Amino acid sequence: MNSRQIRFVFMSALVLAVTVRADEPQTKPKLCNAPAAECERAIREMASGRRYLGALVEETHPGVRIASVVPDSPARRGGLGEGDRIMMINGHPMIRADIKEFKRILSESRETGWVSFIVSRSGILRRVELRLEPYTKAQIDKMVAQHLAEAHPQAATTTQPQQ
Repeated sequence: MNSRQIRFVFMSALVLAVTVRADEPQTKPKLCNAPAAECERAIREMASGRRYLGALVEETHPGVRIASVVPDSPARRGGLGEGDRIMMINGHPMIRADIKEFKRILSESRETGWVSFIVSRSGILRRVELRLEPYTKAQIDKMVAQHLAEAHPQAATTTQPQQ
């Protein structure tokens, strides 16, 4: 499996834990050319130790807002809420930013894990500081299962998560 295929597999799997959505039409998932076992190994290797936020964001043209927050996620525990408009993240203004810019700035935080948000909630500015957390084994198992179900439907029923 080449690095491009591995990136595709990993990014497809991450949709489950950290979903970032733009206003794009939904497309059918592509079937994967790599063997299911190789995809599973690559997903587990890449997700192991990787940190996540646990929030679905969407563009508001201009800007970015929190569309939803995953229960029991760093975003929920840190205090981000549905409908929060992200005004600033780690000192970077987000008033006219897009999702690509949000992802770029967030990725800079993955080393330390600390993220500082200024959000507008009901017209009031609030500071939200949180720490990105590594994916749990259960979350990684879900990512693997989702990828197998979507891109390897014939293998999804026969492959069991690693113990």
